[in-house]
Formats: sequence, structure tokens, C-alpha cells
Amino acid sequence: MLNSIKLGFIVLLTLFTSLNVQAAGGIALGATRVIYPSAAKQTSLAISNSDTKERYLVNSWIENSAGQKEKTFIVTPPLFVSEPKSENTLRIIYAGQPLPVDRESLFWMNVKAIPSVDKRHIEGKNVLQLAILSRIKLFVRPANLPQAPEEAPALLNFSHVGNYLKVTNPSAYYLTLVNISVGAKKIGNVMIAPKSDVQIPLPAGTQGNVTFQTVNDYGALTTATTASLG
Repeated sequence: MLNSIKLGFIVLLTLFTSLNVQAAGGIALGATRVIYPSAAKQTSLAISNSDTKERYLVNSWIENSAGQKEKTFIVTPPLFVSEPKSENTLRIIYAGQPLPVDRESLFWMNVKAIPSVDKRHIEGKNVLQLAILSRIKLFVRPANLPQAPEEAPALLNFSHVGNYLKVTNPSAYYLTLVNISVGAKKIGNVMIAPKSDVQIPLPAGTQGNVTFQTVNDYGALTTATTASLG
């Protein structure tokens, strides 16, 4: 997976007058997820503008796992103009109460890019303006956890419970499982919180071993792993 990702479009209800469409397509983030060591004073996220002409207004904020804006984080600069063919760096600072020390905590990093508009070109027209909204995971990771992150997938336990696949994650890390299959049946992707479990619906008659991949700290897929059902 590329370290720099192009982001999907989210339509903002900004209407002017013809069927002209403006899209923010030159903004990319330097990572697909942010790992924030809890002992660090801050971490950072790179933002690049590959467009040769367009400027973008970039607005950034952090939400908690419930989708609410998180006031315990400071993102600087929260609002800036990204010039054509430029790179910028967001500084992310946690300023809240101590988080759990025995497991990761999950937040969401949001970066919205709005393209500049030349009023001379839209006067008297209806224009649908599009913006990019990128929402990536931010994990606050305590120091001295019992396993390294790359060791966590091997701790997963799989069991067949009725018409469900139960996946138990005893580790201290959030684990994202993709390309999951049981026997010849493919099932949906899932993220499992630390020290918890999830149940995934299975098609009738599903049998066999579980094969899966996980997403590592760099956003890349790990080698496929096969595990037996307990």
C-alpha cells in the first residue's frame, strides 16, 4: 500500500450556479494511520499538495471513537492554505488526562481540503464544489506493552459459535483483519479492540481453517496467516 494515499470525495453542500464541478484532488496524507507513543510530547502527519495550480484550505481535527470532536488533542495548524506543489506538517499534541497504560486507545484524525474558488469564474453560475475528507485512525500506544505490535496477530483465537466466527484478541493492540476466509467462504473485514472479541456472521455450512491478513503500523498488509478453529 502506498504511504501517500489519494482520498475519496465527500460532497459538501456548497452550491453556486451551473453544472461546473470543482474537486480537491491534489491533497494526499503521508500515512494511512498515526501511531502516537504515549510518552511522546507530540507526533506529526505530513500533508502534500501535488496539484500544480490549485490552492486548498485545509482544516484538521481529531474525534473520539464515538465520532465526537476531541478537545484533549491540539492539532497545529488547525487551518492553513496548502499552496501548489507544497508539503506541510501537522503537529498533533495530546493534552488530556492519562489514558489506559495496558492497551492502545483509538481516535480518528480528520483532514478536510477545500479547493480555492475564483469568484470571477463562478459569477452567475451554479457550481457544485467538492471537498476531500480523509479520516484515518490514530492510536495512542503506551510504552512497555507485553508484546511487540507485530506479535499480536499470533495471539488471536478463532472459534465457531453457532452461525458466527468468534475472534478473540487478548493483546493490547487494535487489530484490523482483512481478506478473511473460512474454508472457501470469504467474510467481511473487521477491527478488534484490545482485550475484546467480535462475532462475524458466517454463511450456512461454513467449515475449515481461517485465513486472514492484518494491517501493520505502516498501512501495509501482512503475510496471510492460517489458523484453526477452536
